[in-house]
Amino acid sequence: MHDHRETVAVVAGGTQGLGLAIAERLVREGCNRIVVAGRRQAEGAAAAGTLAALGAEALFVPADMGRTADAVAIIDAAADRFGRVTALVNAAATTERGSILDCTAEDFDRHMGVNARGPFFALQRFAQRAVAAGHPASAVNILSMVTHCGQTCLAPYSASKAALANITRNAAHTLRHHRIRVNGVNCGWMDTPGEDAVQRRFHGATDGWLEAAEARQPFGMLVKPAHVAGLVSYMLSDVSGVMTGSVVDFDQNVAGAYPE
Repeated sequence: MHDHRETVAVVAGGTQGLGLAIAERLVREGCNRIVVAGRRQAEGAAAAGTLAALGAEALFVPADMGRTADAVAIIDAAADRFGRVTALVNAAATTERGSILDCTAEDFDRHMGVNARGPFFALQRFAQRAVAAGHPASAVNILSMVTHCGQTCLAPYSASKAALANITRNAAHTLRHHRIRVNGVNCGWMDTPGEDAVQRRFHGATDGWLEAAEARQPFGMLVKPAHVAGLVSYMLSDVSGVMTGSVVDFDQNVAGAYPE
């Protein structure tokens, strides 16, 4: 367990799946002031209610990370409510399919907007306010193993997450003298409600697809949100010390390995 009693957090994409798991982990470890943001009002209200039941003062801010003004407004809303923001998690993402052969300009722009531009400007505003207030802060960007390459059907998604990986490192380099740390997590194939919807929408999956997929994995499971939440909590906490600019692969498949 990490000590988040002094943490004031914003989790973009915190209304379901991994983002909500991270928000719950932070609250269980002492964070009692937290903002979750997402596009859907009902899910956002439910997430805020869940966090409040755990003892936090929780605020839901409606936001589409594809709109830069929304991404900035999340940080401002949190700072206005709580006085400051010390932790940011960029977990919002879009994962529509498309290859180099059929991806449209609109598809590409949507991925880059939600997965790279939105997080960039949320991080920028987060850093600006922390620098102005003179307090340390820590951010984690949720990336993906696709930053190493990605499946053929994930061309725009892979491009956008690769961009965010570079944003992570570049921001870490820029902000370190302000005592602001920025790290990232390359998540592997994960068991979330969003992934279930994607499998059914794009790949014709039916009930039982998860069990079949997990049976093929080395550890007999897909990545679980609760596992990643523990790493993110560590990265955001003082326990991780001066760690910054790190992008950690969180998967059971090793990038660069080949079948023997």
